This record gives sequence, C-alpha cells and structure tokens, in this order.
Amino acid sequence: MPPMLPTTRPSPVTRILAAANAVILGKSTQTRLALCCLLAKGHLLIEDLPGVGKTTLAHTLARVLGFKFSRIQFTSDMLPADILGVSIFDRESSHFQFLPGPVFSQVLLADEINRATPKTQSALLEAMEEGQVTTEGETRPLPEPFFVIATQNPSTQIGTFPLPESQLDRFLLRIELGYPDHDAERALLESGGRREQLPTLATCLGPGELAAMQQDVAAVYSSPALLDYLQSLVEATRQDVRLVHGLSPRAALSLLAVARAWAFSDGRQMVLPEDVQAVLPAVARHRLRLVSGGYAGNEDIAALIRSLPLA
Repeated sequence: MPPMLPTTRPSPVTRILAAANAVILGKSTQTRLALCCLLAKGHLLIEDLPGVGKTTLAHTLARVLGFKFSRIQFTSDMLPADILGVSIFDRESSHFQFLPGPVFSQVLLADEINRATPKTQSALLEAMEEGQVTTEGETRPLPEPFFVIATQNPSTQIGTFPLPESQLDRFLLRIELGYPDHDAERALLESGGRREQLPTLATCLGPGELAAMQQDVAAVYSSPALLDYLQSLVEATRQDVRLVHGLSPRAALSLLAVARAWAFSDGRQMVLPEDVQAVLPAVARHRLRLVSGGYAGNEDIAALIRSLPLA
C-alpha cells in the first residue's frame, strides 16, 4: 500500500470564501472584496436593490467569522441614542447606568442606512473612524475587531437620505451585488433560498487568526514601481476635468491597503498592478463625483485604467 501524502488544511481565506460562496451564489468577486475590506481594517457599503442578498451577505460573514453580530434597521424616526445607547437612572445605586446600544458589537449590520436622517447617520462617524463612541461626555471603546457592513437602497427610491461625502469616505469599499446569473438563480429556485443554511455554517477562524491575517496583509510588499503606478492613477483623478475632485491621500492609502488584501487573498506576498486595477472600482466610485452629476461608474474607472497603460 503506497504511503499517504500529508494533507494540507486550506488557508483561512479559502475556508471563509468557500463557506460564503455556498450561501451567496454566483458572487465570488463581491464576497472576496467584502473579506478584503475586513482584512484591510475597513468598513463596507453595499448598495443595490432590495432582495438581491445584501443582508444575507452580512449575516454570512458574521457567521463564518464567529463574531458577535448586531443588526440595526434604519428608519426615518431613528435617533442616535438608538444606535449608541442610553443612560438610565438606577434607584438602588442612585447612579446612572449606561445601557450599550447595538453599535457595541464586532460585526454591525447597518441595514438601509440611507433611510435614516443625516443626524442619525452621523452617529456612526466616530465609531467607524476611531473605534469608539462618545456619549454624555464619556468615551467608550468598541469591541475588536469592529466591522461595519452598511446597506443602502438606490437614491432614486422613495424615503432615502443621501449619505454625505464625509460619511461615504468612511467606507473603505462600496460594492454592488446585482442580479444573479441564470445558473445561480436556478440553484436558488431549486433550493428555495440559502438563508436557512446560516445556522449550520461553521466558524472558519480560530482565536487570534483574524488579527494575525491583518498583520500579514499590512506586510504585503509594494514595490516602488507599484507605488508609482498607484500614484499615477490617483493623480489622474485629480486632473480629470469630468470630476469635481480627485482621490484624497486617505483614498490613496485605502487603495493600497485593499490591493494588499487582494494580493494576500490570492496567496501572494507582493502587490501587482492587476491587484490595484481589480479593487480600484470598489475603492474609488463612491469617492469620485462627476461634474455632470452623480458618482463615477465602472465605465469611468475603466477609462481611467486604460489611460495609464502598463509598460
């Protein structure tokens, strides 16, 4: 009998993507981008029509990562205290006791965030930027990791309040799921949907694995030539007369961070120009406003990439 070859356990990235793609059918690129957003220590915005799987994607990631999960359904009458928490008077101790809101979780689903007023939307700004919240004069740290997945409906739908640019910039990536292809939709029809699989999903990460992967992502090598190419893309947006303004230095750092995560998810320790090109639409579209109105689309980003051919 020939000796058995040793088996190699799949990497955490492979395990996470395999579990997520078993629920979110036909959207492997979007699930990979969502994971890269977490690996790059950012927050994710998903914009699309109702019913295409935005909420299911958030639930799936929280489940396979094994993190504490909270969901907030945003409505027009919601107040900041509904997110952050509130203090109540305890008669027994004669002191006020703070009751934490749903923001005190590791994965926060901000569902239909643009149905809340700007005042309520802004309650998440400090949490997303600093990993803490300040209420009633006291600053309280949030759990680690802290990952916001916000969904929003198209601005053309009734009852939406557009996110201001300052809030949009807090999201590392913005993705769209879109309709499933024919085969994926047939599988959904035959199975009756995949959300019932969520309780059966196994956790794919052990204690400390995410923090270790995030450190490995930050260490992925980017050569001087790669940085030259990335800077050329950023500078091109600042010189494009079709745009109100170009990408900021923070956006450039975001682009590099996500490109590193994309390379890491492919099992590489060096960023390639193709990595930058792959993640550029998700990083840039919600940050580039057109002079003619609205935000840059995929065709605008593709034209930008074509304008700077690789040597």
